[in-house]
Amino acid sequence: MMRVAQPDCRIPACAIIRATIDLPSMSTETKTKRDPEGTRRRILAAATEEFAKGGLAGARVDQIARRAETNERMLYYYYGSKEGLFLAVLEKQYAEFRAAEEKLHLVDEDPIAGVRALARFVWDWYYQHPEFIRLINSENLHEARHLKKSAQLQQLINPIVDVLADVIHRGQQQGVFRDNIDVPQFYLTISALGYYVLSNRYTISAVTGRDVASQHEHERFAELHTEMLLCYLKRSCCPESAP
Repeated sequence: MMRVAQPDCRIPACAIIRATIDLPSMSTETKTKRDPEGTRRRILAAATEEFAKGGLAGARVDQIARRAETNERMLYYYYGSKEGLFLAVLEKQYAEFRAAEEKLHLVDEDPIAGVRALARFVWDWYYQHPEFIRLINSENLHEARHLKKSAQLQQLINPIVDVLADVIHRGQQQGVFRDNIDVPQFYLTISALGYYVLSNRYTISAVTGRDVASQHEHERFAELHTEMLLCYLKRSCCPESAP
């Protein structure tokens, strides 16, 4: 009786090892192709954590890829370089900040209440988003080299300054606020008052022995800074000849 030859189903060990190595990569690439938007979101989220923790120099691309459940090749595909990814993270941080600011609806607010609301929002945002502070600190070390390349930067910052200008103008029309207010400078002062304390929280706390990042201290600083700002604005506090 004739016997039919059976196919040799034995697989070389090297092929098994190669297939085992390739499976995670294939799975990652499949996930990336099926959900590119999700991949970009994961990359940005992972990069935000890594850059906030180690700065541009200290963050590692392989760690970002691992956190994002993708591979390094996709990071370069979407963002071009590590610096391009860092800029994308900065732009996203500013965009989220601006989007939250736009929800304040200060147009119909009493001018004093409007200034209070805007200032408190800025300080609370810094307090609740320490990664924002760390990323800005990192970019300052690079003299804003990356932000200067952003085509979005002015769109992200100017609108809220325009809103603040309207609030101050209404206060001036009502005779509550004095004239000759440099609005962009005033906005930067609001930002600086909150930024300085939190960006230097560790050294300040070490020198003074006070936890300036505690909720209690945050509330006290917010009240102090608000009164300082309003006193600068109000006619009743400052002579008209004040610079």
